[in-house]
This record gives sequence, C-alpha cells and structure tokens, in this order.
Amino acid sequence: MPRAGAIIVVPTFRVWNDNSSNDTMRILVTNDDGIYSPGIAALARVATRFGEVRVVAPDVEQSSMGHAITASRPLFYKKSPVNFEGIEAYRVNGTPADCVALGSHLWAKTDVVLSGINIGTNLGNSMWHSGTLAGAKQAVLLGMKGIAFSTPTGKGEPDFKALDSYVERVLSLILENPELNLVNVNLPENPTDIKWTRQSVRQYDGKVVPGTDPMGRKHYWFTVVPLEPAEEGTDRWAIEQGYVSITPLRLDLTNENELMKVLQKQAVV
Repeated sequence: MPRAGAIIVVPTFRVWNDNSSNDTMRILVTNDDGIYSPGIAALARVATRFGEVRVVAPDVEQSSMGHAITASRPLFYKKSPVNFEGIEAYRVNGTPADCVALGSHLWAKTDVVLSGINIGTNLGNSMWHSGTLAGAKQAVLLGMKGIAFSTPTGKGEPDFKALDSYVERVLSLILENPELNLVNVNLPENPTDIKWTRQSVRQYDGKVVPGTDPMGRKHYWFTVVPLEPAEEGTDRWAIEQGYVSITPLRLDLTNENELMKVLQKQAVV
C-alpha cells in the first residue's frame, strides 16, 4: 500500500519532458474554483504572453479550502476535458496546494505559480482560508514565486476579457521584480488604476447563520456579512475605490513587536 500523502500518477500519463529553452519562464497555473472555471482559462491565456504555461487545477471546486494538503490518500492527475487553446492542462483529485506540489514535481524547474482568477475577492482576513492564495503560498514554500488573483462576484459571471489588460500589467510589474515572492492581487469589476496596498485587518466578515432543513433538522451556514468601509491604503479600500489591489505578503507570521517586548522584559530580569 502507498504511504499516506504519497504522490501517485496515472500510469498512462507521462512526466512532462524538459523541451523548453533555459530562458523561457515556466508558469504553472492553478486555482480553487476547479478546472472548469472560466477564471483559470482567462489567467492562463494572459500568462502565455510571459512564458510557457501549464495548467494543473482541482477536478472539483475547492473554495475556502485554505492551505490543506492531502495526506490520507494518493493523488492522481488526468488530462483536462476543458479546451485551454493549446495549453497543456490537467485536473487533480486534490486541493490547490496539492496541485502546485504535484504540478511542480512533474514539471521540473517551474519558475512561477499563478493562482486564480478566483470568482470572489480574497481581501483582508479572508486570506486565512483562501484556497486561491494557498496555491501561491505553496509555490513560495517550494522555492518559487506565487501570485494569487481574485475578482468580485456580481449578478453574473465576471467579464474576464475586460480584466485582461490589467492582469497583464500586474504580471509585468511583479514578474520583473525578484524581491516580490508572494503577492495577493484583487481586481475590481471596472478597474481605473493600480494601487500597492496592505492587508485590511480591521474586522472579520465571517458569520454563522442557523437554519432548518425541510425535515425540520437544524443546520448552519458559514457566510459573510457586509463590512463598513475599510481604512485607506488597504486592499479592501482599493477595491471599494475601483483600484486593482496588489498586496505583497510573507510567510513569516512572527509578531516581531511582541517578541521584542518579551525579550526586553527577560533581559531586564
């Protein structure tokens, strides 16, 4: 039996060969909405302007999965049934983080992971459980650059064609900067400009709403509630003002101010 968390691939599919030039940027595209989402097709299309692209995404929706990895069963990948206009695309029975781990294992020397375009923003505290951002974080954990893209939902499907030029502008800004390793990007419905922002942490919009099913049994929905306008300079503020929000992030969660206070107190004692 395979060990827990082992990566196993379907035997009829080959490990991808290294046929590209050393100068060609290798871009792996994933998401948490699943392989059938129009957002991932839009992102992959723009990414081809910057390098060689392959798509590896969950076979079903994995929204709000966070940075979960699959350690209790093997992973498999299969050719995608979706047409990505000449881009190699595969679906995986796992989470966004699984897709990045498996995709970069099969495609050696991957340079960048793009995750999205998510249908629904990932702003402020929602970053903690975002599967979209987890795809980018997994890339950084494995030594690659990771960029997450999201856009708000409305009454209908987002107009990804309208966002095309802004996605390209954002990629141009980030890919040419070697110091930006982990970046969260949110695109409003009709962007007017681009702003560099910080994460909004003023208030969390999660809420548990109780209900009753047709059989009279109690159940609960975890949902979101509207928030008051955010403070200027944050990601939420930028989206509310019609700007594309670019937020540089890091994996180190250390509260350096609190750590310094504790160390100073210990030094006095």
